[in-house]
Amino acid sequence: MGIELLQRAINFMEEHLLEDIGYVEAAKSVHMSGYSFHRVFSFTVGMTANEYIRQRRLSLAGQELRAGNISVLDAALKYGYESPESFTKAFAKFHGSTPRQVKAGGEPLRLFDPLMIKITIGGGGMLEYRLEHRERMRFIVVKRAFDNETLLDREGRSIPGFWTECGEKGLIEPMQKLCPEGERDLYGLCGPVRKSETEFYYGIGIRDNGRVGELAEGEYDLWETEPADYAVFKCKGPDGECIDAAWDRFFKEFCPQTGYAQTDAPDFELYYERGEPGVFCELWVPVRK
Repeated sequence: MGIELLQRAINFMEEHLLEDIGYVEAAKSVHMSGYSFHRVFSFTVGMTANEYIRQRRLSLAGQELRAGNISVLDAALKYGYESPESFTKAFAKFHGSTPRQVKAGGEPLRLFDPLMIKITIGGGGMLEYRLEHRERMRFIVVKRAFDNETLLDREGRSIPGFWTECGEKGLIEPMQKLCPEGERDLYGLCGPVRKSETEFYYGIGIRDNGRVGELAEGEYDLWETEPADYAVFKCKGPDGECIDAAWDRFFKEFCPQTGYAQTDAPDFELYYERGEPGVFCELWVPVRK
């Protein structure tokens, strides 16, 4: 997704800000899947498209209430809230004061201007990557569906929490024991739920070696990927924060400079049993020119 498409999606959101829209409708406006658009927008902008829409609405609502031309109830309905109570709660969290306090005057307001995507000169650093092709792959995984909005969940930490939960339930070790020592690499796979625009699957697992029947039924699934080309990045750091940094550089540096774009095929993190010192994992992103 290039800068022009991203700006077109932002323009669509601005033009339809008072309508019942979210990132799915914005994605359709630029002919993208909700899954792909959500990931590109979130990692490029640093917030989800739905967060952008909410903050723009609350910013405009504050200005209109300060002008005194609208009641709190009418503002709540106009800016997409079902009740004055839910509107007041969101408004106070954003502005630091209630709608009634703003109408009375004197309370400060926060402005959140429309986004304008610009090309800036920066970087100058080295971005290491390699391109690899993989034929069809099969994995044994424990997987769960997550809402797309959890992608940048800094508080709930949904994906790390899933890893912790699977470890505590003893679901990871049985998969690893199916592999010989030294080859017990783990994969964290991420891909869209095909029948949903608002969810993605995340799975923790191993490459299938034909021994899935030795695992407890009901706990594990098979996940198959189609042949694909991948851009591969080493995520260097002590924890998962380096994965977010790799995604950020993928969208902001790799894609604009190389002309590659992410596809809807599953991407994955590869955690080597015997990895390179200082490398937390490798990030494999399916790409096309």
